[in-house]
Amino acid sequence: MAQIQEKYGVNKALEALKVDRDTKGTSFGGELFGNGAKIDSFSPVDGEKLGTVASTSSSDYEKVISSADAAFTEWRKWPAPQRGEVVRQFNDELRRLKPELGKLVSYEMGKSYQEGLGEVQEMIDICDFAVGLSRQLHGLTMHSERPGHRMYEQWHPLGVVGVISAFNFPVAVWSWNTAIAWVCGNACIWKGSEKTPLTSIACQKIASRVFEKNGVPRGVSSLITGDAKVGELMTTDHRVKLVSATGSIRMGKAVAQTVAKRLGKSLLELGGNNAIIITPNADIKNTVIGAVFGAVGTCGQRCTSTRRLIIHEEVYDQVKDALVDAYKQLRIGNPLDENNHVGPLIDKDSVDNYRKALEKVKAEGGNVLVEGDVLTGEGYESGCYVKPAIAEAENHFDIVQEETFGPILYLIKYSGEIQNAIEKQNGVVQGLSSALMSTNLREAEQFLSAEGSDCGIANVNIGTSGAEIGGAFGGEKETGGGRESGSDAWKAYMRRQTTTINYTKEIPLAQGIKFDL
Repeated sequence: MAQIQEKYGVNKALEALKVDRDTKGTSFGGELFGNGAKIDSFSPVDGEKLGTVASTSSSDYEKVISSADAAFTEWRKWPAPQRGEVVRQFNDELRRLKPELGKLVSYEMGKSYQEGLGEVQEMIDICDFAVGLSRQLHGLTMHSERPGHRMYEQWHPLGVVGVISAFNFPVAVWSWNTAIAWVCGNACIWKGSEKTPLTSIACQKIASRVFEKNGVPRGVSSLITGDAKVGELMTTDHRVKLVSATGSIRMGKAVAQTVAKRLGKSLLELGGNNAIIITPNADIKNTVIGAVFGAVGTCGQRCTSTRRLIIHEEVYDQVKDALVDAYKQLRIGNPLDENNHVGPLIDKDSVDNYRKALEKVKAEGGNVLVEGDVLTGEGYESGCYVKPAIAEAENHFDIVQEETFGPILYLIKYSGEIQNAIEKQNGVVQGLSSALMSTNLREAEQFLSAEGSDCGIANVNIGTSGAEIGGAFGGEKETGGGRESGSDAWKAYMRRQTTTINYTKEIPLAQGIKFDL
């Protein structure tokens, strides 16, 4: 077995998580099965094979959806606080296995070990949130216009919820959806990324053990594995009431159209082309720290990664010089080594996209300040390590308008009032995360006003990358409009019912109509 896997404890992590290297990737309980094509998981850390997973066939899927549908009819009867108690116990297991699951996330996906641990912590945090929520699934009481009547709203579970997650957050985004959906009374089917199948299996095994111990109906937590065709089994299935999909805009449009044809519900978390506006009133030191982490964290493979810096001409050179100096200090290498800042891209296709983006920005007239490159030699044998790059560009460049899922940062100059910068920031089709660096209260309020940022997330004096569990996460425009995690995002996983009770001895009819018999 590979030296890195042995040296950094990947083998021990798999053993603790009870994940076999040659396994099957379909489950609606404790047992894994699968008759579909084999998927090999190769780590971008060293290019070594981590394991092989048998994907989900159409017949496998039918077993899963039938089990989930049947499980839902029982699970919805459990009191919500009782469902919350099961999630609490699942959370206890996540806390116990946090180092091992974080290690597997880091090695299979390529993010740093600290980021892997942070991702598992997000799972823990959303479970904490969900447990509290299980006692607060409240509706509204409204005054009826009719005497002797009481009117209120209540919320019921939807049914089977499908979750399609991406490779860059191979476990956290699943938990954002399922922890909430479970306490709301839904059964969940998860299709994790085919690029990180073993992390999906590890999570399903943890959930299955806890659920079985508590007598939860088999099928409340299910797993399917494979490529886009496996995901299509859910998007076309009327038994799946909601499809929550995280990924590219192209993928999201396909999901939305397919689900809409059957009048189902979709929750979409798609691309981001996130910008930080830097005004003359910015704290430059903090700005540079936030911008560098936002641009190179997870090797630029976060949906909230910083893609653009929109910098006022008065501080442009100062910010530019500070960034170039900061990039000289970046350490690129094995993400399991905590001395390194930047790990690999997920695979060689991503490396090709990174190289093509750099070629495009040059062709459009951009000025590359920090040259990007694919790293070779000792420690870079996987071919997935690249140098984070910085380029001066214009907002209207075709390549700047796109989301390149890699560590390329575009510097864009603006002059005059902050509204000129806001127009540039909003001048892309994506609308996920945004940030303003300024100590000026008026600028901050303008940025946060109705004529300010058009993104689902708007930050002041912190970067674009990351989000807190307590707030609803999501974006506008071609980011899809979905909301996950905190606030009242739980309502996406439930159906609203308006209820009126007549406690009089008469039955008044609508519009005052008389209908005496």
